[in-house]
Amino acid sequence: MSGSTRPAVAAQLSVRRGREAVAFYMAAFDASELHRVGGTDAEPSVVSQLAVGESSFWVSDESPPHAHFSPETLSGTSVRLLLIVDDPGAVVERAMGRRWSRPWKSSTVGRWVGSRIRSGIIGRSVARSGRGRRRRSRSPTHRSARCNRLSMLPPMALDPMNRRYHVQTFGCQMNVHDSERMKGLLESLGLGEAADPADADLLVFNTCTIRERADDRFVSHLMEARAAKHRDPDKVIVVGGCWSESMKDELFELYPFVDLAFGPGSIPRLGEFIAAGGDVPRGHFSTFDNFAGHLPAKRARRHQAWLQISQGCNSSCSYCIVPSVRGREQSRRPVDLIAEATALAGDGVRELTLLGQNVNSWGRDLVAEERIGFGGLLRALDAVDGVERIRFTSPHPKDMRDDVIAAMVECASVCEQLHLPLQSGSTRVLKRMRRTYSRERYLDLVARIRGQIPDIALTTDVIVGFPGETEADFRETLEVVEEVGFDHAFTFVYSPRRGTEAAAMDEQVAAEVKSERIARLVDLVQRHAAARNAALVGSVQEVLVEGPSRTDPEVLRGRTRGNKTTLFRGRAEPGELVLVEVTEATSQTLNGRPLAAASAG
Repeated sequence: MSGSTRPAVAAQLSVRRGREAVAFYMAAFDASELHRVGGTDAEPSVVSQLAVGESSFWVSDESPPHAHFSPETLSGTSVRLLLIVDDPGAVVERAMGRRWSRPWKSSTVGRWVGSRIRSGIIGRSVARSGRGRRRRSRSPTHRSARCNRLSMLPPMALDPMNRRYHVQTFGCQMNVHDSERMKGLLESLGLGEAADPADADLLVFNTCTIRERADDRFVSHLMEARAAKHRDPDKVIVVGGCWSESMKDELFELYPFVDLAFGPGSIPRLGEFIAAGGDVPRGHFSTFDNFAGHLPAKRARRHQAWLQISQGCNSSCSYCIVPSVRGREQSRRPVDLIAEATALAGDGVRELTLLGQNVNSWGRDLVAEERIGFGGLLRALDAVDGVERIRFTSPHPKDMRDDVIAAMVECASVCEQLHLPLQSGSTRVLKRMRRTYSRERYLDLVARIRGQIPDIALTTDVIVGFPGETEADFRETLEVVEEVGFDHAFTFVYSPRRGTEAAAMDEQVAAEVKSERIARLVDLVQRHAAARNAALVGSVQEVLVEGPSRTDPEVLRGRTRGNKTTLFRGRAEPGELVLVEVTEATSQTLNGRPLAAASAG
C-alpha cells in the first residue's frame, strides 16, 4: 500500500453505513488509493465528501477526487474524507489496500486498525465510543494522535460566527434551568438561537431519565436529528442531561452519530467544545463539581428566574436515579446566592424560584459559619430589594421543619404555595420506596402547614403501580389525596429505571392495573382541583403577568401567588403585578377581570 515512490496523504476517514456512522480513524493513505476509494471503480452506493483546507467537494463516480486535486497536490495535505456507504467492509478494504473478509464489527475494526498503527501502516487510532487508545507509530513518518469524532467535520463547521443553535429540553424544572444556562453559554460565544431545529447548525438535547415517557420522546427526536445530519453532515448533535449521564459511553455505541455528550455536572464542556472547534473528547461524565448556576443564562422571561441553590441528592429513594446522575448534594454558598439574587433583581426579575433536588436540606454540607439553614436563606433572599415573589421546589417531607414553615409565614415575598411530594399514601409502600416518612407523618406535616398558612396552595407528586402495590395500598393513597385535597397533583405510572433498587424488585404491577388505577387517581385529583379553584371565585388575586394567552392574543395570562394560571382581558406588560377579581374557574385555570386600580406593584 505504501510504496516509497508514491506520495502519502494524511486523511481523516469517516465511514458511515446508511445513516449510521460506524467507524472513524486516521489513515496514512497512498494518494492513488485515495483516488481509488472515490474514483471510477467505486460502487454506485458510495458517496463521499472530500475537504482540503477550507474547501470541500462531493465526489462520486462522475466526480472523483482527482477531478479536483492531483496526487502531487494532495501530498502531505490534511484531507477529510466522509464516505456514506452500504458496506463499510468494502470501504476498509479499498482504503487500506487489503482484502477484508471477516464480518464487519466496530470492535473488530478497532483491533485491526490498532495492529496497523503498531506496524506503522496507519497514523491514528480508532475513536470508538470516545475510548480509542492513543498509540505512537513505529514509523517516524506516522505520529499517533488522539482522534476525535468532531475532527471529521469540515473546517470552520463549528465556527460560532453565523451559526445557530437549538436546545430542546425534556423533563423537570432543573433541566429547564440547565437549558437556559446552555443557551446563555452558547450566545456568549457568538451563536444565535434558531426557533426551528431544521434551521440550526447545532442541535442540543437536554435529556431526562426520571420518567420513561421523557426517554421515549427524546429518542424519537434524536432519530429525526440523525436524518437531518444525514442530509447535512455539517450539522452537530449534542446530548446532555441525566439520560446522557446514565448511558455514558454506551450512548455512542447506540447512537454513533452523536458528536458530544455530557452529564448535568459538565455543562461547561459545551462551551469548551465550541471554543475548541470541536477538538475535545466526545464524552464528559461523572463530574459533579460544576454548578450550572455559575454560567450565563438566557431566561425565557425577563421578570422570572431560576436560582439554583444546590445540586445532587443524598436521599436513597429506591425508584430514583437522580443521585447517580447528579451526584451527592452540594450547596452553593449563601453569599453567592444573595449576590446572584441581587443581580437578577437589578435586571428586572420580580419572581425567583429556588431549585434543588431537595431544597430544604440546603446548606448542611457548608462550613459551620455559612450554615444558616433553608429558613435562614429564605429570610436573606426576602430582604433583597426588587424581588416580589419567592418560590422553591422541591422540598422533601422528611426535611420540612418548623423554621421553614415560620419563614414562609414571616417573609412577605415567599408565596403561599408549596409542592410537597407524597409519592404514596401507603406506609408499607413508602417504606419500600425508602421515603423515610409514614402516611401519618405526612398528614401531620400538612396539618401543621395549614395551621400556619390556611390559604396555602398544596401540590404533590404521586406514583401509581410501584412494585408490590396492592389494591389496599392504592386505596390508602386515594384516602390521603381525599383528606388533603390537593390543588393539583402530578401523577405518574411507575416505570423501572435501570440501576435502581426498585427495578429489581419482585411483584412488578401489570400495565393494565397501573392504567386503571391512575385513571381513578386523576379523576379524584381533578375533582379536588376544580373545587379548590371554585372556592376562589369572587376573591381578588395578585397576578404576575407572563404575557398573552397561548390561544387568544387578546387575553393576558399570569399566575397568582398560589401559582394558579389566571386569564383576563386588559392592558398590562409582562412582569406587571395586577389585581384580578376571579369570576369563574375550572380545574386548571382561573378567569377574571382586572380591578380599576390595576397595578398592585
